[in-house]
Amino acid sequence: MPDDMVEAHLLGVKNALAAGWRVLERGGAALDAVEEAVLIMEDDETFDAGRGSFLNRDGKVQLDALIMDGASLRAGGVGCVERVRNPVRVARKILSESPHVYFVGEGAERFAAEHGVELCANEELIIPREVERLREYQAKFPTSRERDAREIGHPMPGSEMFAPEVSHDTVGSVALDRAGNIAAATSTGGTLNKAPGRLGDSSLIGCGCYADNLSAAVSTTGWGEPIMKLVLAKWTADRVLAGNLPEWAAQEAMNYLKQRLDGHGGIIVLNAQGQVGIAHNTPRMAWACKTAHREESGVERSAP
Repeated sequence: MPDDMVEAHLLGVKNALAAGWRVLERGGAALDAVEEAVLIMEDDETFDAGRGSFLNRDGKVQLDALIMDGASLRAGGVGCVERVRNPVRVARKILSESPHVYFVGEGAERFAAEHGVELCANEELIIPREVERLREYQAKFPTSRERDAREIGHPMPGSEMFAPEVSHDTVGSVALDRAGNIAAATSTGGTLNKAPGRLGDSSLIGCGCYADNLSAAVSTTGWGEPIMKLVLAKWTADRVLAGNLPEWAAQEAMNYLKQRLDGHGGIIVLNAQGQVGIAHNTPRMAWACKTAHREESGVERSAP
């Protein structure tokens, strides 16, 4: 999170929080609340989700999202969509209107169009900031073919792709409603300069997102490959199921991620009793949390 964008991140998560809370306040479902919260962040160019996301190696936006209902374990996910403004909307329609759990690429876009979601041109999701960011990155780290032409013994192709400084700003939300049900949603544009077709952790059940009333609702952000290898969201939920508080489980998840695979990221955790865990092993992560009794937000604290 660049120093000059801290306030934008805080404002973004607060706006998302307000949208989700409005749903809960009128007695709405946790599933609706997390969808509305993530929708706000997908529409906010501050974050790596929806319009304004990182560009892949070909200069395109490819988006992934998942939403999951803790009461029924139903889930909907999309991967590598290029013509959808709000992938969380499509994910929700998959959860609600399809016997399947997951659609990718062209098939996901076809499903979206058939279920009333207007498609857009990929160019509509691209902003000048990200065009310049990709240009600078590719100038600094040429492709393997370009390196081959001028040096021997270069690093493994793509090894710089997942540098910590270019893996951030995935968005997520977790919520508990009056009926005692929890839900989670995660949405991302992935990592800068990623290979076309690369899928991260965000839209994979149990990796970047998970929800089960018996354990916890979890959403992660950060470097996707290590998170996927550890199935980190489910790992964390299982710790809660075993009797640990979400606050402890969240911190242990970040410790596990760092110690096992030198991974970095952040996590939000919520159980059906309304207990919250927020942790990150990065210098900063924007978060906001609201209950009937209090509202808090920040970028550096590990838990409210």
